[in-house]
Amino acid sequence: MLTAHETKALIARVGGPSELARILGIDGEKWWPQRINNWKARGMPPAVVLKHYDVIQGLRAEKRRKAS
Repeated sequence: MLTAHETKALIARVGGPSELARILGIDGEKWWPQRINNWKARGMPPAVVLKHYDVIQGLRAEKRRKAS
């Protein structure tokens, strides 16, 4: 699970909820805007992290590379 703080930062870094939904391929699913807004407060659920593990790890690694 990503914490709420990590999730908020990730959403901001990729360009917002719509862009994260597009990257994860959930932008066509019902209620996706509400789901992602909930993640800002609750953190990204473990099931989502596992389903999209490679993508999320890539986005997290991108942050570390930019910070170096």
